[in-house]
Amino acid sequence: MKGKNLQKKVIILLVFFILFYSFPIVSSQDYYADIQITVDNSGVVDILGVSDHPDLIVENSNLYTYKKQSYWLLNITKDETFSDYIYVLTLPEGSKINHIKTSGFNAIEEESGKLVISGAGQDEALSLVVQYQINPSSTASSSFDYILIFLVLFIIFLVLLLVYFVLQNKKEGPVKAEEKVEAGSEISFKGLTDRQKDIVKLLMEVNRALTQVEIQNELDMPKAAVSRNVHSLELKGIVEIEQVGMSNLVRLKKP
Repeated sequence: MKGKNLQKKVIILLVFFILFYSFPIVSSQDYYADIQITVDNSGVVDILGVSDHPDLIVENSNLYTYKKQSYWLLNITKDETFSDYIYVLTLPEGSKINHIKTSGFNAIEEESGKLVISGAGQDEALSLVVQYQINPSSTASSSFDYILIFLVLFIIFLVLLLVYFVLQNKKEGPVKAEEKVEAGSEISFKGLTDRQKDIVKLLMEVNRALTQVEIQNELDMPKAAVSRNVHSLELKGIVEIEQVGMSNLVRLKKP
């Protein structure tokens, strides 16, 4: 009987030791991470890279940052054990670190005006806590740079526009005084013969309709030339002809 009780006790102890040593192996799980962390001026966090942790990789997240007055706090803490982890954190331009607490080891460098924190560790929880401030002058300087660029581009546009109009005027060449539109009218002398210009000027001076005979007498122009040029002016839409009895009245066409 005593032998059977001893045998039972030995079996129970063996089962206990097996369960005791196997339980941590079965229940525990180690994670790994190789990530890049970026934070923008508004505290939005992107965590990209490779990790088998279910909640570590995120984009456009505000879960890890908190702002109080001018101080920002970034807290990325995972209590689970990571067999290996490595990270690179890039803070916004113009940031100044007030306090930092991390697991593993870390190094701080500056790249292109931004602070970059890199770190790594083994067989421990992942913890990255950084308190920082963003220099207001850096943001203002950036805004000023954008305004300055806009003003320079606007000035360049105005200069190019001015050069374009100058070149257009040079192409057109100087306009003779007699080709310009007369004041108070929309009649242009451009493309008219000398006799046609004389007829138009006469009609503008008298400011009334004239017969072809009156035009002939006033300008001392042959009858056939008057008739021919008056009809040419009619075709060009400058004058209009009205037959009254045996005579033709010629007047400037109203705009």
